Amino acid sequence: MSILALGLNHKTAPVDIREKLTFGPDIIAGALRSLLENPAVEETVILSTCNRTEVYCTITQEDHEPLADWISRFHGLPGNRVSPYLYNHFGSDAVKHLLRVCCGLDSLVLGEPQILGQVKAAYQTATDAGTTGKLLYKLFQHAFSAAKQIRTDTAIGNSPVSVAFAAVSLAKQIFSDLSEQTALLIGAGETIELAARHLSQNGVGRIVVANRTVERAHTLAAQFDGYAIALTELSSHLAEADIVISSTASPLPVLGKGTVESALKERKHRPIFMVDIAVPRDIEPEVADLSDIYLYTVDDLDEVIQENMRSREEAAKQAEEIIEHYVGEYMGWLRSLDAVELIQDYRCYAEQLRDEVMGKALQLLGKGKPPEEVVRFIAHTLTNKLLHTPSAQMRQAGFNGQVELLEAANTLFQIKKTDTTP
Repeated sequence: MSILALGLNHKTAPVDIREKLTFGPDIIAGALRSLLENPAVEETVILSTCNRTEVYCTITQEDHEPLADWISRFHGLPGNRVSPYLYNHFGSDAVKHLLRVCCGLDSLVLGEPQILGQVKAAYQTATDAGTTGKLLYKLFQHAFSAAKQIRTDTAIGNSPVSVAFAAVSLAKQIFSDLSEQTALLIGAGETIELAARHLSQNGVGRIVVANRTVERAHTLAAQFDGYAIALTELSSHLAEADIVISSTASPLPVLGKGTVESALKERKHRPIFMVDIAVPRDIEPEVADLSDIYLYTVDDLDEVIQENMRSREEAAKQAEEIIEHYVGEYMGWLRSLDAVELIQDYRCYAEQLRDEVMGKALQLLGKGKPPEEVVRFIAHTLTNKLLHTPSAQMRQAGFNGQVELLEAANTLFQIKKTDTTP
C-alpha cells in the first residue's frame, strides 16, 4: 500500500488549464465516488482550489497513469492535453507534499493561511462521501498538526501577504489614494473577505459586495460599512466601481465583455482596475482587450507577491525542518502497520497453544495427577512449543551463514548472555 499525490498547480499549469480541471462543490462528491471505483484505489481526497487541483489516494500499486487518465476522462479532455501539466509523488514524497501544501509552502503566496482551511474542507467532503479510511485520516490529521506547529513556532504567517493583499497592493499602485475609490467585490468567501479587510485598512472610500446569496453579501458588507447587491444587479452597479475584485465558485463568467463596455460608456471611460482571482475565471478574458480596463488574473499577481514574501523565507527553512520530522513520524507509523498483522497472527498462534496445553493439563488434573506435576507439564510443553520453530530457524540460519537473520533475532528477542563463570 502506498500514498499517491497527483495534480497540477499554479507552478505547472496556466489558469486556462487549471480552470478546466476544477472540481466544483456540485460535482466533487460524485468525482470522489467515481475515483474509488478504480480497483487500485482504496481511499481518496480531492483538493480543488483556484491555484491547484490535487488527488490524494492510498493505492495498491505505484502507478499514477490510471488516475491521470481518470482526471482527463472525468473532465472530457484528451490525455495529452492534461498530462504535460501533472506531477505525481509517491510514499514519503507524497506525505511531504501534502504537509508543504497545508503549511502554505507550496502556495502562490508563501505561507498563506487560507490553504489550510481549504485542505480541511476537502478532507471533510471526502469523509462525508465515505472515501477516506485509517491511512488518510492519520495522514491529514498529521498534516494539520504540522501546520499548527509551524504557525506557532515560526514567523511564516507574520507578514500580511496573500492573493487578496497582493490585489489591494496593486490597486494602491494604480490609485495612490483609495479614499475616493469605490471597490466592488464579487463573491463572499474567505478571499473576498480578506480583500475587504485590506481595502478597509487602506482607507477605501466605499465597498460594495455582490453575491448570489444577498444575505451572505450583506453580512460581509456590514462589517465594513458597505452595502450588498445580488449578482443579477451587477450590470446596474458596475459603473460605480473603480476597483473590481472577483472570486466566486461560478462555473461560468459572471462579467462579460458587453456588460463592461456598457459600464465604461456610463463612466465616460474612466478606468477600472479588475482582479479576477477565481478559477474558473469570473471575468471573460476578452475584457482585457478593452481600453481603460486593467485586468489581472491570479497568475499576474505573482510579481507583486514576490515583493511581499521575502521576510517569510527564513521561516520557511525552519518549517521545512519541522516537516521532515513529521514525514518521518508518519512513514514510521505506516511501516509499523506491516507488523500489526504479523503480531496478531503470532498472538493467535500462542493463544491456540495455550488453550491446547491448558486442555491437556485439566485432563491430567481430572485424572488425579499431582498439581506440581501438572504445572511442570504446562511450563515444559509451552516452552518447547513456543521455542521449537524459532530455534530451528536460527539453527538453519547459522548453517546457511545468514548472519543478518541471527542479528535480527537477537534484536527481536533482546537476548542477554548469561554469565556462567563460577
